[in-house]
Amino acid sequence: MAYADVLIEAPEVGLTKDAAAEELYRIGLIYSTGMGVAADYVAAHKWFNLAALKGSTEAKVCRQEMVEYMTKSELKQALRSAREWMQKAH
Repeated sequence: MAYADVLIEAPEVGLTKDAAAEELYRIGLIYSTGMGVAADYVAAHKWFNLAALKGSTEAKVCRQEMVEYMTKSELKQALRSAREWMQKAH
């Protein structure tokens, strides 16, 4: 099996509220590109949003790009998921 064929179950496992913006941004990239996981724009937006809230300029750009591919319902889901993660992480 080629390395690219290996799927990661949950790349965000182990992240805490203290995770750096870069770590959150990296998870967003994984989900947005489908690198080792199924591409998931809702999850990508969530992680880009969390990274942007911690000051990542790159994440702000990517978060906006994700919106172009999402329905309003998916956007609401991504925002809700980010809020829930912040509450659980804190």
